[in-house]
Amino acid sequence: MRSYEPTVFLVDDDHAVRDALELLLESAGLRTVSYSSAAAFLEGFEKNRRGCLVLDIRMPGMSGMELQAALAEKSVNIPIIFLTGHGNVSMSAKAFRTGAIDFMEKPFNENVLLERIQEAIQLDQSNQAVAARRVDANSRLASLTPREREVMLLIVAGNANKEIATKLNLSTRTIETHRGHILEKTGAQSLADLIELAIASGSHKLI
Repeated sequence: MRSYEPTVFLVDDDHAVRDALELLLESAGLRTVSYSSAAAFLEGFEKNRRGCLVLDIRMPGMSGMELQAALAEKSVNIPIIFLTGHGNVSMSAKAFRTGAIDFMEKPFNENVLLERIQEAIQLDQSNQAVAARRVDANSRLASLTPREREVMLLIVAGNANKEIATKLNLSTRTIETHRGHILEKTGAQSLADLIELAIASGSHKLI
């Protein structure tokens, strides 16, 4: 996996707020890119860019929450911290329900904001690591035949060879052969490796 290089994306229609935030974040050693509107962010943002999004909730045109919804539709999973000068409980609750990791009212404590941004970046890095493991796991499992995948799911569910043979109406020797092929094709060295691979790929949810 490529080295993780996060960027803090700022979206706020207030020029003074953007300038102040840029200075704060750059003084903390954080790479920063700012936008004056949600539309400008959508136009300039590349899906593979990582980090977090610090987003004003009320702006002319597309609002912060509308931008959040647009990103979700595009399957862009980036941690969002909302900033607002006009917050309320209902708005805050909706922001959290739709995946925001924080909702801060202006004026905000700079140290607290920096802490939240670092937490958001750590969360994004963790999410990316999980996604990379899933891609690798699914690539390794893609070599299995449908029958081998069926046997694998029964193995990771804790079934012994004899039990799998009975469930699939096959001989125990055939199951042993499938098991050997599964380990060889996936590169798993043990049952624990195979279970970890299935979990990483999401296959365990099918059990």
